[in-house]
Amino acid sequence: MRDMIVTRRPNALRLFFALRGSILPRILGSLATCTALAMAVTLSHGELFDAKITLTPVPFSLIGLALAIFLGFRNSAAYDRYWEARKLWGELIFRSRSLARQLLTLTRMEAPPALPPIDALGPIDVRHAIIRRAIAFAHVLRQQLRGIEAPEELRPWLTDAELAAVANSRGATDLLLRLSSRELGDCLRAGQIEPQIAAEVDKQFTGLAEVAAGCERIASTPIPFAYTLLLHRTAYLYCFLLPFGLVDLIGFMTPFVVAIVAYTFFGLDAVGDEIEEPFGVRAHHLPLDAMCRTLEINLLEAMGADELPIGLEPVDGWLH
Repeated sequence: MRDMIVTRRPNALRLFFALRGSILPRILGSLATCTALAMAVTLSHGELFDAKITLTPVPFSLIGLALAIFLGFRNSAAYDRYWEARKLWGELIFRSRSLARQLLTLTRMEAPPALPPIDALGPIDVRHAIIRRAIAFAHVLRQQLRGIEAPEELRPWLTDAELAAVANSRGATDLLLRLSSRELGDCLRAGQIEPQIAAEVDKQFTGLAEVAAGCERIASTPIPFAYTLLLHRTAYLYCFLLPFGLVDLIGFMTPFVVAIVAYTFFGLDAVGDEIEEPFGVRAHHLPLDAMCRTLEINLLEAMGADELPIGLEPVDGWLH
């Protein structure tokens, strides 16, 4: 699984030949087909079945300009989705850290006997249980966005009863927030937390719910398919017909020019497709595994754990 490229920018010459992070492998088949067609047109001088196909460069100039503008607009919309998703996960980390800080520094809650201990922490109290659910919340949201099920990842953070409830829930993130909010309410009614502090803690629950809703909105509402399909078809038709408009002007250079134009248009189209869905596991998607691990380290450290997990590092330039 590859999620994000993390590597230093090479020099200009190495950058020109770099394949890591390049969109070229994804469009190589289409690019080769288009270039091969351009070579065939060049060798036949634009003739097809003894009929000369004559096209002037004028319509290609007009269509190419419009196509470039529309591809740029579509890629801007796709990047907006990507950047909004990154901001939402940044908000998740911020809210979780704030939740842990408020609970651990502003409250004194007694430990309920029903909660099991974590080996790394020893006996825990309500505050630790809520913080553990915040870590589980991030993992559940990541799994939900990527369409995977990995209950073993949640076992260190939830009780058996909570694991069963999550497995049977259609809204696991909301379920975890309800469990924590219910415990907060119990502590408030028992006088173990001041109302003002409880209100501030509840704001963090609301913020986490907002993050989950925002991520679900991005994942469930793609850019309209008809718009994407129109640009995709137009880009391919333009590049496949371009050799007929260039062969009489530039002759043997036609395949070279067509390859450059096709690389640009096919590449922009493919990049837009890739970053449109930022929660996947391709090269330019968000490194959700690494962000969840960062959250684990931060919150475990706040709870006083003696042993912390190791942060995920890039492997061959890829950060998961």
